[in-house]
Amino acid sequence: MLSLSWSPTWCKANDAKGKTDQCEEGDGHGLVVHGLWPQYESGYPENCPSWAPRRVPEVLGRQYLDLIPSMGLIGHQWRKHGTCSGLDQADYLAATRAARERLAVPPDLLSTSQSRNLSIAAIETAFVERNPGMTPQTIAVTCEGRLLDEIRICFDKELNFRTCPEVDSRACRRSVVVLPPAQ
Repeated sequence: MLSLSWSPTWCKANDAKGKTDQCEEGDGHGLVVHGLWPQYESGYPENCPSWAPRRVPEVLGRQYLDLIPSMGLIGHQWRKHGTCSGLDQADYLAATRAARERLAVPPDLLSTSQSRNLSIAAIETAFVERNPGMTPQTIAVTCEGRLLDEIRICFDKELNFRTCPEVDSRACRRSVVVLPPAQ
């Protein structure tokens, strides 16, 4: 499952002073990759034992800052989810890029300079219309209170869209979410 995070919501909850790379004033991050997570039909593995180093080398991680705007988050995603993928660090991060590149994100969801209200149905429809093979059952929108939190897209190992009732069961139950503006 590919998780895309609405960066302004994350920053508001976790780094209101803008001290992390992801939340620095003027970066304009909107929808960014949170991570690529192995997913079971019920639940997901995490923090798996691995022979690979726990720390992602800076020379490798920096190649992915355009997707995941923080070395700390890149390392966290590797330790929590990548170690369960069966891939080494380079292949896991390459798979993350491939999943993101497979997905056509509606342009008005990449970033916004003004706070906006959007219906969850409109968000899902915009993704489905831009991505052949995607259905409303392959996408889940999550919220943090009234704010857009994440958009989660389910893929199989070959990066074909697939349904994921477990992920959808944890989706936002609001009909409308607020997209805070990018900084």
